[in-house]
Amino acid sequence: MSLPPEKASELKQLIHQQLSKMDVHGRIREILAETIREELAPDQQHLSTEDLIKALRRRGIIDDVMKELNFVPESVVDQELSSPKQAVAFDKQSTLKKTNIDPTRRYLYLQVLGGKAFLEHLQEPEPLPGQVCSTFTLCLHYRNQRFRSKPVPCACEPDFHDGFLLEVHRESLGDGTRMADSTTMLSISDPIHMVLIKTDIFGETTLVASYFLEWRSVLGSENGVTNLTVELMGVGTESKVSVGILNIKLEMYPPLNQTLSQEVVNTQVSQLFFFLALERQKTAEKERLFLVYAKQWWREYLQIRPSHNSRLVKIFAQVYNIFPFFLQDENGINRPVCSYVKPLRAGRLLDTPRQAARFVNVLGYERAPVIGGGGKQEQWCTLLAFLCRNKGDCEDHANLLCSLLLGYGLEAFVCVGTKAKGAPHAWVMTCGTDGTITFWESLTGHRYIHKPTNPDGPPLAEQPKPLYPYRTIGCVFNHQMFLGNCQPSDAVETCIFDLNDESKWKPMSEEAIKSVCAPGATTSLPPFPPLCASTIDASVTSNEIEMQLRLLVSEHRKDLGLTTVWEDQLSYLLSPALASYEFERTTSISAGNEEFQDAIRRAVPDGHTFKGDFLFKHIFFLYRSPFCEEIICCRGDQVRLAVRVRVFTYPESACAVWIMFACKYRSVL
Repeated sequence: MSLPPEKASELKQLIHQQLSKMDVHGRIREILAETIREELAPDQQHLSTEDLIKALRRRGIIDDVMKELNFVPESVVDQELSSPKQAVAFDKQSTLKKTNIDPTRRYLYLQVLGGKAFLEHLQEPEPLPGQVCSTFTLCLHYRNQRFRSKPVPCACEPDFHDGFLLEVHRESLGDGTRMADSTTMLSISDPIHMVLIKTDIFGETTLVASYFLEWRSVLGSENGVTNLTVELMGVGTESKVSVGILNIKLEMYPPLNQTLSQEVVNTQVSQLFFFLALERQKTAEKERLFLVYAKQWWREYLQIRPSHNSRLVKIFAQVYNIFPFFLQDENGINRPVCSYVKPLRAGRLLDTPRQAARFVNVLGYERAPVIGGGGKQEQWCTLLAFLCRNKGDCEDHANLLCSLLLGYGLEAFVCVGTKAKGAPHAWVMTCGTDGTITFWESLTGHRYIHKPTNPDGPPLAEQPKPLYPYRTIGCVFNHQMFLGNCQPSDAVETCIFDLNDESKWKPMSEEAIKSVCAPGATTSLPPFPPLCASTIDASVTSNEIEMQLRLLVSEHRKDLGLTTVWEDQLSYLLSPALASYEFERTTSISAGNEEFQDAIRRAVPDGHTFKGDFLFKHIFFLYRSPFCEEIICCRGDQVRLAVRVRVFTYPESACAVWIMFACKYRSVL
């Protein structure tokens, strides 16, 4: 691999500094004089380069220099920055370069050795050095471990060359502290979930492929090493179309003490496949019985009231705007809706349920695309795919928020219904121990207390006015329950959310749901991945955005023939306001406004006017805000401008960005 000239010069300078620090030149001169004096004949004073290198190696000089330099592969540094679990890298000879691993545990080293046949990028020109281009990033999840590759330019043959060290261990039966042997590893059925993300030149992410890798074939390979060719399929409506191929190498570390003979492996694998086939038969029978039960449940539901046929609680659907019990993930696999929700703990990354709601809110919103237009596509994403691309549909947001609230010990459900104009929508509901019903809007982070109205009440009686945007509700569900709304009206404002009252909510059997949603079921999703801490430096990012905005505003005012004077002190005084705005979004409590107003009054002299306006995230709509444009284009005497940017980071590198512009000027009548 060739280095740019500036990098090569920097590397030479670092090596020269290290050699000078060790006084290598002086030691070489001493050894040179000693070698000439002791080993050469008086009539032979010529010493070849090979003789000198042998002398330096014999006296340990070369070994000392290499130990002091201690080079670390670039891939290791990149993985340490991007992965929540520290990755360990090997060189081409599979020699362990870092020793900070547990020698009592078994590891699987997965190498991605390039890709091919990404035909969508067949005509993609090779990027020039320093040119911004679209990139591929490969994300992995295996048994509570997550990894991310280095971004590589999009190409027909993308140059993936990354390695990931995955810990293979048993999490049950008291075997968590013992090194797994071959037989134990054969019984570990968890796949490696691989998600390929494309990032364009504007930073927009797209889900390219999602693949579950079966890794246990390495256990029967020679020397515990095997090479695989993985064909990645598209997502959504293109789930049957190949998007590219990855070359993957798997290797066990440490090597197995006793490599199983091919005959033994074939026998055990055959037995395993027979066992898995038997399990699939049992699972298929459970699913068949569940479908029989679900059809009966649906017939009973329709018999309650004919209007139920139009509610969003259909278990089997032929059209997109009817809510089914089974929904397709990004790979086109039908999965029960209850399997998209599981209790999820955020560790120390999120402290409160409301902070969790704020985190879900700042993740991007994007409707599932439909080729050729048409109605809304019923496609839900697995959690890893949603987190890796940092955006998803309202159902993806609601599923994640419900899972987090369940992790905090709340009784949470995903609600499926409609908003204004009958648009299908999903949101979250929690039931308090005192009977309080709270709606959580996952796209905004807002919370609403539900107080039902009485449609049979006196005409002049005062009724609570709903503040939430929801119009109708068809069903609610979580990881254990699925209930259909069977009240006379499905209007949210009149609904009674007593889920134990079967005259208002028709439940499905929890045992029936467990039969198709329990871990191990073919339709159930694998264990959820953990959340990753943010890799964004909030202070550095805030300063960078603020400096760019200052340049843009100065250029804009220059085009208008106006001078620009920035006042740093006034900019600093805007910080408490931005912090207060984010605190209010997280806690629904307003605080610190009095101190901010008092500081501004002191900073603005008598006879001067102060104007301020804030934005949230929408930097590109800067000049579309009339009041903000009035500040930026302010004219007057002694005009002073101020801008403050505050970036608040959340897990998965999600960010809430607040921007405030202000100006003060002398009022002239």
